[in-house]
Amino acid sequence: MARETLQQRQARAKAILRRLRKAYPDAKCELDWGTPLELAVATILSAQCTDKRVNLTTPALFRKYRSARDWAAAPQETLEREFHSTGFFRNKAKNVRALMARLDAEFGGELPGDFDTLVSLPGIGRKTANLLVATVFGKPGLVVDTHFIRLSNRLGFVKNETDAAKIERTMQKIIPEADWTDWSHAMVFHGRRCCFARRPECAACPVRTWCPASGTGGVPPK
Repeated sequence: MARETLQQRQARAKAILRRLRKAYPDAKCELDWGTPLELAVATILSAQCTDKRVNLTTPALFRKYRSARDWAAAPQETLEREFHSTGFFRNKAKNVRALMARLDAEFGGELPGDFDTLVSLPGIGRKTANLLVATVFGKPGLVVDTHFIRLSNRLGFVKNETDAAKIERTMQKIIPEADWTDWSHAMVFHGRRCCFARRPECAACPVRTWCPASGTGGVPPK
């Protein structure tokens, strides 16, 4: 594909999002949660783990731990055992306990809705903070996970880039802020259902017309 101007990239991204919205009208966060604290825990558990596994693990936890203080008071060893099936259980237990202790001590046990405050909390990086502000608080957020990174490269918006923060900054210039959340959900759904890490189903891809990795990608007409 010929080198694009920023305007051409924006036009191509707009066409891709329009097609993905049609292909995945139910695209959303697939973690199960009922309260902001529950989503925060589920998101921490989802690191290096599938949403399906997390959703099998959290119902019993959410019945047991109702407040930030409940989570903070849980012994490290207990949470490690309860988080074991999600992998990296020691760090996850440590992060959840530290996060909840901070929320209990400084925020009345509630999750703050400010992005900059969220990323200052234990266990919450940019990806998690963006997911929380988008899903819980209805603010725009680019959730740069492994699917987002893979598709950003395949779609030609970045080249051989794996740094999530750099990709986020690049896509902020291409995707209108009002579409950040929809774009994030669309990337995850498309990555899980079609554009797989191995053997992507390019023949069935709804956006192959605009994807350079498919061999047919180009800039959509104005």
